[in-house]
Amino acid sequence: MRVVFMGTPEFAVPSLRALAGAHEVVAVYARPDAVSGRGGQKRPSAVKTAALELGLGVREPATLRDAVTLAELTGLNADIVVVAAYGLILPVAALQAVRLGAVNVHASLLPRWRGAAPIQRSILFGDELAGVSIMRMEEGLDTGPYCLQVSTAVDEQGAVELTERLALMGADALLKALPAIADGTAVWTTQDEALVTYAEKISKGDVALSPELTTVQALRRVRASSPAAPSRVVLAARGAIVMTAQLSDAELAPGEISCTKSALALGVADGAIELTEIKPDGKAVMNACAWARGVRDLHGSQWGAAL
Repeated sequence: MRVVFMGTPEFAVPSLRALAGAHEVVAVYARPDAVSGRGGQKRPSAVKTAALELGLGVREPATLRDAVTLAELTGLNADIVVVAAYGLILPVAALQAVRLGAVNVHASLLPRWRGAAPIQRSILFGDELAGVSIMRMEEGLDTGPYCLQVSTAVDEQGAVELTERLALMGADALLKALPAIADGTAVWTTQDEALVTYAEKISKGDVALSPELTTVQALRRVRASSPAAPSRVVLAARGAIVMTAQLSDAELAPGEISCTKSALALGVADGAIELTEIKPDGKAVMNACAWARGVRDLHGSQWGAAL
């Protein structure tokens, strides 16, 4: 099939690579280069980088609603548009610009977690399963029917690890679904509106740590964190990002810190968590105990939420 691919972050790259190996990708659409990192330099998206490596042309329109962009899309004479975490809303005109319409590789088991951050929300809310839905795109936000779903246990996976796994699963599911979509034999399941939940974008407050949390809540926040929204704490007036943590058997009151040769533990509402890796402000990621040994006033001090 002649395919137009639309995606931006790393999650979308496996789907792009899978399509390029099995179909004719006539164009790749990605969000314009964004400013990131120190120095304010613009950096290409993961999809743009992968597309150029594959020798594919990349288009970066700011919107898909203007007449020129829509005319260009129609002129590609594609059979289908495949979307994976693109980041732009497709207007009805764009959905109708190709013969088979548009399908989305959405990282949730719809109708649960429509929206921007389904993977992180599944972790924060303690879902047993996460997954990917191959869905037909409509004008509404992730409202269309799906023809294939695949799932995996969330277990103790963090957002980065789970995203990588679902990205690969989504690419495989996409290739399985496309032949049935093309020949009209795909069976579409309408979403049950009574079961809909929305996955709003994760804010820093959603994953920030504080002594009032339970151990379960705190550890879920650490696992749901990402570079865009990290789990932050203040340890004896020093800010840090918690990269990884685990349950601790230390007996601490909420807000207390225990620093031993083998563990850095923080007291929360119903027990304690042990920090294993942290990124102190202005420093690289390091072992939490190694950092703690260099802070003289840490033991017996208090910790709290970062503002």
